[in-house]
Amino acid sequence: MDALSLHRLQFAFTAGFHYLFPQLTMGLALLIVVLKTLALRKGDPVYDRSAKFWARIFGLNFLMGVVTGIPLEFEFGTNWARFSEAAGGVIGQTLAMEGTFSFFLESTFLGFFLYGEKRLGPRGHWWAAFLVFLGSWLSGYFIVATNAWMQHPVGYEIRDGEIVLTSFLALLTNPWLVGQYLHTMLGAVVTASFVMAGTAAYYLLGGRHETEARAFLRVSVPAGLAAALLLAFPTGDSQAKLVYKHQPATFAAMEGHFETSPRAPLVLIGQPDMGRLELDNPLHVPGMLSFLTHYRFTGEIKGLRDFPREEWPDNVPLLYYAYHIMAGLGTIFIGAMALAAWRLWRGTLHVSRATLWILLLLIPFPYIANTAGWMTAELGRQPWVIHGLMRTRDAASENVAEGNVLFTLIGFLGLYALLALLFAVLAGREVEKGPA
Repeated sequence: MDALSLHRLQFAFTAGFHYLFPQLTMGLALLIVVLKTLALRKGDPVYDRSAKFWARIFGLNFLMGVVTGIPLEFEFGTNWARFSEAAGGVIGQTLAMEGTFSFFLESTFLGFFLYGEKRLGPRGHWWAAFLVFLGSWLSGYFIVATNAWMQHPVGYEIRDGEIVLTSFLALLTNPWLVGQYLHTMLGAVVTASFVMAGTAAYYLLGGRHETEARAFLRVSVPAGLAAALLLAFPTGDSQAKLVYKHQPATFAAMEGHFETSPRAPLVLIGQPDMGRLELDNPLHVPGMLSFLTHYRFTGEIKGLRDFPREEWPDNVPLLYYAYHIMAGLGTIFIGAMALAAWRLWRGTLHVSRATLWILLLLIPFPYIANTAGWMTAELGRQPWVIHGLMRTRDAASENVAEGNVLFTLIGFLGLYALLALLFAVLAGREVEKGPA
């Protein structure tokens, strides 16, 4: 394996592992504010205990996110020096602001929330929770702004081979950014909702902490259903249209669409055969891809065969499978949360063991869906690190040999395995202690 492939593998692993934690903290930040709001309005200590319990889980996740996020900052210099040299003046703006909001605003008020309730009082404690939420969602905005610029660069000019930012406002109002940011944050809310609902199911199935568990369900199930629906429409739909407009070869690869046709089918299941450039065993809805893209069944969709090979994503099958795993799991999330919401409305969710088992067993799957979603975004942009401006092969560091990258990759694998074990033990201990 050459140095470039190892650079890509190392960054993919460290970024993928890191994002397991921010997606929960960003989603929990919103749900904790909801719990604190209900505690203030109803004067019910159950919601207050619930908020404090999830704040402890939030704190563990936040710590792991910080620890695993720091190496990513260094990898821009160690693994992707030529990218940093060319585009550092752009991405440095948003990454610096993300650090400011994440490390200062979010961490400061998290400390106030965890340890300052007696001094702050009920309303001050609510404001601490809100500012933690604001900090985490602002942090997410600047990170997604960085990625959105790499997907669709705006507000720049090139001077002596260096990409220079000419409009900070354009960077923060990138048309790619709005849909991607909302899609990302809604994905985080889905993760937090399933973790909260699954934890409630664990308690109810075991006959423990039943009062708090029912409060968890009253917050997480409506939030999870709303977020899952909004992930499909409008945010997912708007993102797909942006990909179709600005990265049409990526769109064709995602959908497994090889032949240009005016009544393009929407593929539900199928296996890409890259030798024959067609799908094996396809199950599809005729004309639906054309309708979803153009709002008419006769709209033409250009097939992958009609794009030059150098415009194709580097790994079409992996991109196709990542996209369909994300979309398929999203459909399952809607169904599961709709069932749970119906049971909740009927007042039977807390005694419906089958539904509770579904919620419990689904806890890992939002993590898989979010990872598959980011794989779709990043695989789809390849072979560009900055779409249309800089190819990935031109972005890697020239003076780092493959042996050095392999050595550090093995080190990260071992270190992150230990961190995962530590987090599992600490989080498991908090869950066993419970909100009471």
